[in-house]
Amino acid sequence: MKAIVVREFGPPNVMKLEEVPDPEPGPGEVIVRVHAVSVNHTLDTVARAGKFRRRVVLPVVLGIDPAGVIVRIGPGVIERRAGDRVVTSSRVRSESAADGPQLLSVHAWGGYAELYKVPAAGTSIVPDAVDFATATVIARHAPTAFHLLRDRAKLEPGEWVLIMGAAGGLGSFGVQAAKHMGAKVIAAAGTDERVKTALDLGADAGVNYRSQDLTAEVLNITRDKGVNVVFENIGDPELFPKAFAAIALDGRLVTAGGHGGGIVPLDVNQLYLKRIIVIGATGKTTPADLALSLKAAAEGGFKAIIDRVLPLSQAPEAHELVESRSVLGKVILDPTQ
Repeated sequence: MKAIVVREFGPPNVMKLEEVPDPEPGPGEVIVRVHAVSVNHTLDTVARAGKFRRRVVLPVVLGIDPAGVIVRIGPGVIERRAGDRVVTSSRVRSESAADGPQLLSVHAWGGYAELYKVPAAGTSIVPDAVDFATATVIARHAPTAFHLLRDRAKLEPGEWVLIMGAAGGLGSFGVQAAKHMGAKVIAAAGTDERVKTALDLGADAGVNYRSQDLTAEVLNITRDKGVNVVFENIGDPELFPKAFAAIALDGRLVTAGGHGGGIVPLDVNQLYLKRIIVIGATGKTTPADLALSLKAAAEGGFKAIIDRVLPLSQAPEAHELVESRSVLGKVILDPTQ
């Protein structure tokens, strides 16, 4: 089969299209023919550069959330069969492992390939009404959005939530998950086009944080009460304090990203006087949340923002696009092209 192999860390051109042996399924495993895999920042470009927080085992094939069709099953597999349309969540081994969960594209070869091997239990069925490109984006971001808002921030129906980076991969599903939970959503993004994209996803109001005063606009929208929850995944030293200043009494800020720098100032006076809770979170995908999200997509309730679909051979170009932050939506690789 053809695969994009990383044999050394470095810039995008370290990824090479190679002919490698087809994977063989072991007990409990399936082989999936890839139809789509999304190109992500942390678990793709950062891992390729050798800057991921956990050790990436080289050589490696990246691609943490591939979607496709099962073509072979290993001994003992009863929950899946050849021909099933599936998508894989990032964690393919138990979180109880000594060094944490085992990740596709970090500890095992991922989906930048024509085929990949995965435990059958790590796959979820993709409804016929959901295309593979949408499925791969949903698998990466939608369950994490639910985890941050529901499990970590304890978002309640009727509360105001500010979604930072609301047109990005995680932010766009933050908007949709929050609306699904009955919250009132303010979408914040860096261009008018991105704000409009988030409004089209269902946000109640929008703010361009590059051309408008984020704190003032949020307070105006909420009639000076502020938001109950800030959904933060940027970590920008200028934007973070502006979002923080817009939090209501007894509000919460949940953060799961630091792409904007990660080191931010914190107003401790506001922190204790307003009894604000700051919560850190990492990505988490449960089969139930993934199934819920795929069902919502099949019914037209969840949408994935996709900028473009490229052939597997253009993986280096895809990484350059993602790192440039010039795209609106996800970049997808399709090994069938």
